[in-house]
Amino acid sequence: MMTALDLGLIYGLMALGVYLTFRVLDFADLTVDGSFTTGAAVAAVSLTAGIHPVVATLGGFAAGCVAGAVTGLLNTKGQIHPLLAGILTQIALYSINLRIMGQANVPLLRVPTLLSPLRDGRMLGTLVSVAVFAALLVLVMAVLNWFLSTDTGLAMRATGDNAGMAAAQGVNTGTMKILGLALSNGLVGLSGALIAQYQGFADISMGIGLIVAGLASVIIGTALVGSPRVWVMVLAVVLGSIVYRIVIQLALMVPWFQPNDMKIISAVIVLLALLLPRWGLFAKIRARRRNRSLIAEPDVTPTAEERDSAKAGA
Repeated sequence: MMTALDLGLIYGLMALGVYLTFRVLDFADLTVDGSFTTGAAVAAVSLTAGIHPVVATLGGFAAGCVAGAVTGLLNTKGQIHPLLAGILTQIALYSINLRIMGQANVPLLRVPTLLSPLRDGRMLGTLVSVAVFAALLVLVMAVLNWFLSTDTGLAMRATGDNAGMAAAQGVNTGTMKILGLALSNGLVGLSGALIAQYQGFADISMGIGLIVAGLASVIIGTALVGSPRVWVMVLAVVLGSIVYRIVIQLALMVPWFQPNDMKIISAVIVLLALLLPRWGLFAKIRARRRNRSLIAEPDVTPTAEERDSAKAGA
């Protein structure tokens, strides 16, 4: 179970990236499947070349940023539909990732990595590793929450809420989309770089279907915790990632489930996350939240004195 917590926290970085595009920018970005592997590939190749683990990990973040920026440019400058722009980048990244790695799999078991102290001390999958990954995630969440509260972050949120209105207020919506997609896929690439070091290898297929996991984390998080506050939603997405990984772990412990069934399990989890909020207790909770968020309309019914004064004036 501790391993599931570790993975939930690391994949939480990827979930935050998906949250940026799907919730903040309202952009259906499918680049994730490719940029995750790109971050892992760049980090793995850099580590095997003897580059410092911190620099290699940041290289995975930078590679993800470049991938996201390409999708943004295709959409804003090329006027290509968001879904198609993401698919085009994702397809291209498959060949690019193979070029980066030079092969389908790059092992890291005998290579010093960022997680080598934890691995050598047999602390992976323990409370120590959970605390380390939680601290890293809290730092990233704090930075993301701060950024979304700046003028640039508010402009990005305005672009996602209403691009036309934001443009009318002088916001360069194209730049905001490119920046948002770059940051989103940068977080996805950072997650890929850490996962490669955690599992001890980078593989060309490690990002396939990952967008489902990201969406599941966002949907589960927003279903469990709904709030207009950014920091609450950021925390909810991370909690969604942890819950998702724990559910996957529990499902794989069922005797008649096999590791190859993980994709269909993921699809079922997303389906349930989409349907459950509309049923029973969850629906009542969402209705209460919606009612609390509504602004009460002023009572415009005139009083008896006001009616008498109006009649006298007439």
